[in-house]
Amino acid sequence: MQDRDLRLVSGWPALAGVAGGLGLIALLGYVAATGGNGQLWLVAGFGAVGWLVSLFGFVVNGPNTARVVQLFGSYTGTLSDTGFFWGNPFYLTTVVSRRVRTFETGTLHTEAVKDAAGKVTQAASNSRRPSKVNDRDGTPLEIAAVVTWQVTAPAAAVFQVDRYEDFVHVQSEAALRNLASRYRYDGREEDGFSLRGHIDDVAAQLKVEVQDRITAAGVEILEARISHLAYAPEVAGMMLQRQQAAALVAARRLIVDAAVGMVEHALTDLAAKGLVDLDPEGKAAMVSNLMVVLCSHHSAQPVINAGTLYS
Repeated sequence: MQDRDLRLVSGWPALAGVAGGLGLIALLGYVAATGGNGQLWLVAGFGAVGWLVSLFGFVVNGPNTARVVQLFGSYTGTLSDTGFFWGNPFYLTTVVSRRVRTFETGTLHTEAVKDAAGKVTQAASNSRRPSKVNDRDGTPLEIAAVVTWQVTAPAAAVFQVDRYEDFVHVQSEAALRNLASRYRYDGREEDGFSLRGHIDDVAAQLKVEVQDRITAAGVEILEARISHLAYAPEVAGMMLQRQQAAALVAARRLIVDAAVGMVEHALTDLAAKGLVDLDPEGKAAMVSNLMVVLCSHHSAQPVINAGTLYS
């Protein structure tokens, strides 16, 4: 559905014409009343009806507001100009806001309010909570996104979908769930992509997916970003322990790699400078002692060797 610009006449000249018409009708009514002419009464009556109908042709259109106009069921055009206009009184207009809007995805919850007797009296204001979805590994997550959008084709928004605002909300939620189910929350290095580790990439991909779903509604997605991402409460503690264990293993691997390099450097320097001539057993003992010192969780207690090299 392509928008067609609709041009209406200025409302100020039309207002002057309506005022003049009212004066003419009043004059006809006066002449008919004084002269007793029935035909003039009929003309004045029809004129009064036409004058009342013409009042419905005045339109005030504000900034960033469009009016989709129909005439007897046919699309006539879209009024995008700002100002005071007059058009066909039989135009049926649908107001569409072209302002930039934003919302947060999630599940809508309504909390009940109880009185002193414990009975539910009214519902509190609606609030949205992050949606629950399983990632690629089946781990339950809580996820929400902030979507910023704007209507760019008012005619498509009115005629292509039913309640375009709800359409945008539902399709954004569906796109977010679909995206979250294809990737891991915190992927391994070989995966190359994860929800937590690649926030900007996730935002760019989410924007594309939402846009593909709502193009028919004449809406443009300006931005889509993850606003909440966390493990579901039932698995949060277990996943935290797994993250801590993975971090500990990575840290120990780094420490061991560094310790091996330091030991190798020490043995190479000792051999190059000829300070100590170590046989394989002595090298093994030195390597063992250095690895214990460098890789220990606690500071090693030094022991002075007052005997030979091996005792």
